[in-house]
Amino acid sequence: MKRLLYILICCVAIAGCKSSSNTQKTAEPNGKSSETTVSRKKSKVENFDKFYDRFHTDSAFQMSRIKFPLGGGYHTVDNSTKWTAENWHLMTTRVYDVDNNKYKAIYSKTETSFTQKIWIDSAGLFVECRFELVDGKWFLVYMNDENK
Repeated sequence: MKRLLYILICCVAIAGCKSSSNTQKTAEPNGKSSETTVSRKKSKVENFDKFYDRFHTDSAFQMSRIKFPLGGGYHTVDNSTKWTAENWHLMTTRVYDVDNNKYKAIYSKTETSFTQKIWIDSAGLFVECRFELVDGKWFLVYMNDENK
């Protein structure tokens, strides 16, 4: 009976804990036990596909997820310009939705980065974008647009 009561009390105590730290008992060589508090940081990594879809459909979200000053730039025959929040052109087409009859497109993804390249053969058009995971959230960190 005492054992059942002890188990019940332990279950209630564990269920009632809402802390992100955990206490661990460790046996020491002298036969005593010591308690160590281990802090568990719940790191949640943003899902890239959900981020990528929202990035292309929500302009305010897009602007909040660009790391200005953005690497790369906009290059034409006559001029080269660095991207700023003031001259940024919203991205609305995902690399998966590019017209493959007109454009060539490739992309690669790792756990912490996504790179896409879109171009037209023999036309001088080439666009490269790189997204990176920063503190669990995805950001556009590089955009190079060549139209020469």
